[in-house]
Amino acid sequence: MLTLDKVYHAQYVLKDAARNTDIIYSPVLSEQSGCKVYLKTENLQLTGSFKLRGAYYKISKLSEEEKAKGVIACSAGNHAQGVALASNKFGINAKICMPDSAPISKVEATKSYGAEVSECEDI
Repeated sequence: MLTLDKVYHAQYVLKDAARNTDIIYSPVLSEQSGCKVYLKTENLQLTGSFKLRGAYYKISKLSEEEKAKGVIACSAGNHAQGVALASNKFGINAKICMPDSAPISKVEATKSYGAEVSECEDI
């Protein structure tokens, strides 16, 4: 069950990994929707999305035995980068399966964070 204590713990774990991102008011979306709309600028994370937060927190919770086994994930980009970066920070081997149609920029970014990338046939 999600509790406020768990939210605070996640914030503490992520303090050195995730950037604090602002929320910004969107006048266009607000006008179109008829209510005030704010956007969270998670695109400013090092990996380009909020997905770093979940990957990093989950990897931080692995036991030493689990960490020794490494991690594997499937993603076309943003989650792949989050897993790769988090694994690197915790000294864990990461293998990421990415479709061969994934943007080369995302493949190269994932590799740059230290993950082994296996490109798979896109279905």
